Amino acid sequence: MDEKTRTELEAAVFRRLVSHLQGRTDVQNIDLMNLAGFCRNCLSNWYKDAADERGLDLDKESARELVYGMPYADWKAKYQSEATPEQKAAFEVNKPSH
Repeated sequence: MDEKTRTELEAAVFRRLVSHLQGRTDVQNIDLMNLAGFCRNCLSNWYKDAADERGLDLDKESARELVYGMPYADWKAKYQSEATPEQKAAFEVNKPSH
């Protein structure tokens, strides 16, 4: 597989992942962190890092909007619930691997 095709496939996979996460509003970021070691915020940070590496102007909130599909504050208000004591405890246990 040539590099251009690989990059195109990786971009398509990333877009599908973001779309999937936008549709799974029932999945909390803390659950993603506890199970996978990353969350929507991590993806938006990586998006911003990639833009920064290329000298592109992308602020944190704009990167989050690309990942969340809406302003982050709106997503939090609509979908984010308070973490349970169990979720918080699991996060503290797994924190070193994040």
